Amino acid sequence: MSQPQSLSNLPQGPFAKTQALVIDSNANSRSLMTSQLRELGVGHVRQTTRTRDARVILETQPYDIVLCDYYFDGSELSGQDLLDELRREHLLPYSTVFVMVTGEASYAKVAEAAEAALDAYLVKPYTSAALAERLASARHRKHELKAIFEAIDGKEFDKAADLCLERFKTRASYWLYAARIGAELLLRLERHDQARELYEAIIAARTVPWARLGVARTEVACGNLSAARRTLETLIGDMPDQADSYDLMGRVQMDQGEIGSALATYRTAASLTPGCLSRQQHCGTLAFYAGERAEALKMLERSVAQGLKSKMFDFHCVALIALMRFDAKDSKGLKYAQDALAQGIERAPRDPRLQRFDMLINGLRLLMERRLADALVLARRFAALVPDEDFDLESASLLLALWVRMSRQDIELTEMADMTQRLGLRFCSSKSATEVMVSMAEGHEPSTQHLREAHARVFAISETAMRHAMRGDARVGVLLLLDQGGQTMNAKLIDMAALVLRRYRDRINDPDALEPRILALQDRYARASAQGLKAARAAGGVALRG
Repeated sequence: MSQPQSLSNLPQGPFAKTQALVIDSNANSRSLMTSQLRELGVGHVRQTTRTRDARVILETQPYDIVLCDYYFDGSELSGQDLLDELRREHLLPYSTVFVMVTGEASYAKVAEAAEAALDAYLVKPYTSAALAERLASARHRKHELKAIFEAIDGKEFDKAADLCLERFKTRASYWLYAARIGAELLLRLERHDQARELYEAIIAARTVPWARLGVARTEVACGNLSAARRTLETLIGDMPDQADSYDLMGRVQMDQGEIGSALATYRTAASLTPGCLSRQQHCGTLAFYAGERAEALKMLERSVAQGLKSKMFDFHCVALIALMRFDAKDSKGLKYAQDALAQGIERAPRDPRLQRFDMLINGLRLLMERRLADALVLARRFAALVPDEDFDLESASLLLALWVRMSRQDIELTEMADMTQRLGLRFCSSKSATEVMVSMAEGHEPSTQHLREAHARVFAISETAMRHAMRGDARVGVLLLLDQGGQTMNAKLIDMAALVLRRYRDRINDPDALEPRILALQDRYARASAQGLKAARAAGGVALRG
């Protein structure tokens, strides 16, 4: 039985209460890093050999220090890719000190990345003294920005953003780092004008790529897609290796209904960072919508193999795999998708989204087994969920996919036309949403026609309401949008009612009477299902959920 450590052997000094994670595929290097951290008095050190495992570890437990090698033998995911993905998905606390360790060959890339979200880097070989110096410097920066981090941890985002703005304006220590955090917070808070001003001020003070990308992000958030596209084209031309720019360009293209162009853009992003789980999933999903099913299956099944245990994994991938395996009459492949989904349901048994995926896969299984009556009962049960407040575009697309496959069987589907019309009127409110729904119709001509007609009707309602408003009768426009938005449950029409009321409030004699009706509908159909104008601008159309 091991004896407890004496007080003299317990970790001492400034790192005594810290926890560190060492990520390196080389056993000797990993052992050296661990020994150096322990020599510095770090209280607890954990090791892992693969970036994939590190991602899961860091998603589930915060660490004070992360020491990560840049290059990993046999892995497409570099240390920088891991850091970028964790930061992008908000899975790494700002308080964590992330130190990249690199050889001379990759020094330039790491030095360039240090201007972004990296806290420090070390070039091999390095001494324990150099590591201590880097950690001390990074921890000092964390201490200087402590008030900002505490405000973020307390979800006081407005306060944190204002603290960042103050530090930037006074050029206090670490002003550039604080400015990046502040700009991200301003975007999250929808203070778009301030975010853009901050990004442009950063560019004026010191040209950095992430600030130029930030300008494009504010343009997307404000709905100015043409301006965002011009900004991104210039940025990609100047820096063709920056994957984040392709992410945003793909979102813009998707929002403009250009599925093929968005897929090509995401292919580039995925090729620049082949180990990035989120880009791999986006690319596979877009390939599915574009009809490139072989590519989609390869990308999505690879995502399952590499990231099923990750918080970044999206089980929508499994639903798409199930559709493709069903179409290929591959019962084993369908079972593979069902087993993968079962792992998600085991972790979150009450998640309504996972339950809808389960209904889809069970419906496909019943069809494959030729239990057509049972399949019809289940499909109708799925369709009965359409009026639910949290039923979203993703759910609608999968429901349509199931019914289209049923239409190819010997089943009489008298209600399919009515259901497709209702789905179209609720969700075909943008070019991108309509193209996604049309792609899920799989060439079923009646459904495609219903969806296109629904999109045209939603557009016509919007145009008529705006004409009323511009001709001096804004109240009629608001009432039209409210009436049609309530009937169709279309979040865009409901959001437009709020927009017209806000813009022409002083020309409407009873705005206070109309506002509660708008808010009630927004709570039911715009916010609950993550649809509407705000969600469309935030998601850019790549994901079907806000």
